[in-house]
Amino acid sequence: MKDIQNRKDIELLVDEFYKLVIKDELIGHLFTQIVKLDWNVHIPVMYDFWETSLLGKTKYKGNPMLRHIELNRKETLKPEHFDRWLSLWEQSIKSNFKGEKAGMAIQRGHQIAELMKFKIEKHS
Repeated sequence: MKDIQNRKDIELLVDEFYKLVIKDELIGHLFTQIVKLDWNVHIPVMYDFWETSLLGKTKYKGNPMLRHIELNRKETLKPEHFDRWLSLWEQSIKSNFKGEKAGMAIQRGHQIAELMKFKIEKHS
């Protein structure tokens, strides 16, 4: 198994992750019913976000914290939502990649989840 190395790898990771998310009984509805994401818009943004975060390319411009604070106003995000997101994120990484960047992706996911929980609680 190889490490995350380029945009194609990021795209594979994000695509595999969202395949799991959409079907998930705990968090899937947040994406499909509460936010009703336009996947043609959302997925390329996620590619840019993770390419920026993991590969150092300056592609992403946005405020993910604000989006999640808005989501929390529609439906309260609970610790178990974050735990499931992290579980699916790690599963997507470990099923497809191994190496330094894969480890960094897991670590960044945990950092982002903790920061989001903190920011959401602060704005509740």
